[in-house]
Amino acid sequence: MVPTNRKYTANDEWILEEDGKLKVGITDFAQHELGDIVFVDLPGVGDEFKAGDDFAVVESVKAAAEIYTQVTGKVVAVNEALNDDPALLNADAWENYIAVFEGAIDGEVMDAAAYEAKIAQ
Repeated sequence: MVPTNRKYTANDEWILEEDGKLKVGITDFAQHELGDIVFVDLPGVGDEFKAGDDFAVVESVKAAAEIYTQVTGKVVAVNEALNDDPALLNADAWENYIAVFEGAIDGEVMDAAAYEAKIAQ
């Protein structure tokens, strides 16, 4: 079940607005496609990105995947727990974000229904 309280990207990332900030992570579908995640290259706090930029890399036993943002803004926090346990993304991709941004959604996103239709194809 895809949570309805967030926006989704064509590259299988989610964006959740909380307290005026934007949490970004990968979807459950993405973590299943990647397989066992063994490393996450997090952005730095203070790094600035534009919508469409890659801001992190998730490596699994199968492949390395660049993670893109549809947010234009600055990273204000990262999920440090992923440094010690990158498999948290496999355990619960909906709860374990990668980074938190201050900024605005500035790229193409879809709602949960549209994202569910995309991954059903």
